Amino acid sequence: MTVITISRQFGSYGDEIANKLCEVLGYQYFDKHLMIQAATAAGLSEQEVVDYSEENYKVRNFLERMLGGPQTVAQIRVWKEDAKGARASESIALTEEAALDLVKKAIQHAHRLGSVVIVGRGGQVILQNEPDVLHVRIEAPLETRLLRVREQWQPFTTSLDLRRAAQDMILEKDAASAEYLQHFYNVRWDDSSLYHLIINSEKLGIDQAAQMLAQLVSEFSPQPAGAA
Repeated sequence: MTVITISRQFGSYGDEIANKLCEVLGYQYFDKHLMIQAATAAGLSEQEVVDYSEENYKVRNFLERMLGGPQTVAQIRVWKEDAKGARASESIALTEEAALDLVKKAIQHAHRLGSVVIVGRGGQVILQNEPDVLHVRIEAPLETRLLRVREQWQPFTTSLDLRRAAQDMILEKDAASAEYLQHFYNVRWDDSSLYHLIINSEKLGIDQAAQMLAQLVSEFSPQPAGAA
């Protein structure tokens, strides 16, 4: 079954389209729960799984990257056995490189299972050469995304400058996603060659975009990597 990766700008309704697509196709959404399930099936313990994605990646400047050394993203506990079989838990620091490797393994295993929508996490790069994977990017103009974020936040905030707060969040989230792909995979997040299709969600609503993608999936014919 075709697997779908979705890259999205913050406020573009990419998550909403992904959820609706899962509903239409009967697919699973690659979330933390599915990641743990896939990682466990791939031989990792649940204690080792850290969902290191764009959501928790912090933008760092050039000097921090050059001088900071390996970055610790989590403290995890794993069980160790000594020569006599006695078990004890041990706390170890997980670097971002190690966490990223866990995410890669989980995504690769989820791909083997099939019928899954993978949002973010570098799925469009990790599975770039898999012929049965459809890569999609969801975008929308900044003003449209500002309006959406402000509408979502309005009931939960007393901020007088909601537009500025929404714009700061959009810029921060988009910058983190862009740097995540650049830093770890040396690709541009908005490189159109990574995707089969780019959707402007200002032109297509959530339901219409999901239905169009579902139709595309039904007609999608896997091509060998590098095929013209």
